[in-house]
Amino acid sequence: MNRREFFSTAGTIAAAGAVSSLPFACSDARSFHSRAKNAYKTTLLVVGGGPSGVCAAVSAARLGIETMLIDNGNCLGGMGTKGLVGPFMTCYDASGTEMIIRGLFEEVVERLIAKGGAIHPSEIHQGTEFTAWISEGHEHCTPFDAELLKVVYDEMCAEAGVKVLYHASFLEPVMKGSRIVGAVLLTPSGVEAVEAGMVIDATGDGTVAYRAGAPAVFGDPDSGRVQPASLFFRMNNIDTDALIAEVVPHLPEFRRVNGVSYRCLHWRVAEAEAAGEWDLARKSVNIWRSVEKDQWVANCTRIHNVDATNAQSLTDAEIEGRRQVQELMHFFHKYVPGCEKATLMGTGSTMGIRESRHIHGDFVLPVQDLIDGVIPEDTILLSANSIDVHGAMGGPAGGLYMPIKKDMYGVPYRCLLPANVSGLLLTGRCISAESAAAGAIRVMPPAMALGQAAGTAAALCLQRGCNPDTLDYADLRAALVRAGAFLG
Repeated sequence: MNRREFFSTAGTIAAAGAVSSLPFACSDARSFHSRAKNAYKTTLLVVGGGPSGVCAAVSAARLGIETMLIDNGNCLGGMGTKGLVGPFMTCYDASGTEMIIRGLFEEVVERLIAKGGAIHPSEIHQGTEFTAWISEGHEHCTPFDAELLKVVYDEMCAEAGVKVLYHASFLEPVMKGSRIVGAVLLTPSGVEAVEAGMVIDATGDGTVAYRAGAPAVFGDPDSGRVQPASLFFRMNNIDTDALIAEVVPHLPEFRRVNGVSYRCLHWRVAEAEAAGEWDLARKSVNIWRSVEKDQWVANCTRIHNVDATNAQSLTDAEIEGRRQVQELMHFFHKYVPGCEKATLMGTGSTMGIRESRHIHGDFVLPVQDLIDGVIPEDTILLSANSIDVHGAMGGPAGGLYMPIKKDMYGVPYRCLLPANVSGLLLTGRCISAESAAAGAIRVMPPAMALGQAAGTAAALCLQRGCNPDTLDYADLRAALVRAGAFLG
């Protein structure tokens, strides 16, 4: 059964409501293209080298497709490397008994373990220092080393034959009617063009799809907000035994009140607040023990109203993030046992963005489907990550966290198909989903599984000469299972 047949039998075409789009002006594209040097030609172009983009590129290349992967930075991995976001969130079902996100994600984890750069999720349990002592939704996270993750991604792309181009910023799509046939880039060499048979948007912000004319919403159209951003940082030289001894006796006091979490070190935060040395929009801190015993990942900063599609907004956020990190380091040194001599290893080289654009397609994934554990016929990813919407309630420190009712839910292939543009697939946090639904699948293990699905779908389409919206999803699911994905 193909996608169109599925629509006719299931009647699941969703209305996109409150959608905006920016149709790309063909005359501008020709102008850009005329000034660009035709530097590259590829069968598949993947724009964005985050975890989803890497998996898209590797999966397509392994199926024999000439693939080019571009990124505006100097390494692959996106939030996991440049952003220092960690650990990988759970890849298990809601009961914590079965690993359901496998495929390329599992391969990445195993390669990291072989280099001493990760602990297998089967060994990590909720309510421990490896999960910031959080229980709900945190069984089987995966601590990893960000520097070794860069190397693993480089090696996987090289082995698969992916052409990687760093320091390449996407400017505009090259369009032929409603079909995308390439991209214009800004590189150190100047303005350069890439001709491509198909394109995957792995930018996170849906930049390719939006500039090609696909409809989109920004953040949550109901609230008019995006989830707050965070600048992650890593610390070492921590006396981990002393820190654990400080936290564990307070575990019975962990609670959530009106959406506000009072968890790790909330009693120390209260002391600093009373002394006028805490002005962050949090009542506790999230710190996660990493692979090395004295190293910890800190997810503590919170910056509201960040527009990741606006340079000035991002600039202001980066500056504010670094200010908050300095305040937090003072807090750890002064108030937290075991952290008196903690060293700041580094801050993310880019802000951690939870939400920006959501590209809309013929089907917009509703959050209720995730809560109810719906598994559609065209499911290309099974996940159990809870709905996690930071800043949704309880004032600036609050959030919405909803566990699912079943062991898992499915993400359908249709969410990867943008409206109004052919020859293009979506992957990562910009897929066609409601804001709250995206709050569950924006984390790295689902993003990597989405990338594997997008790359596999692109490969099948290119081999068969069909557009993504006519691909038989049964064939796609079979190809994913052959490549190690778990689909039930």
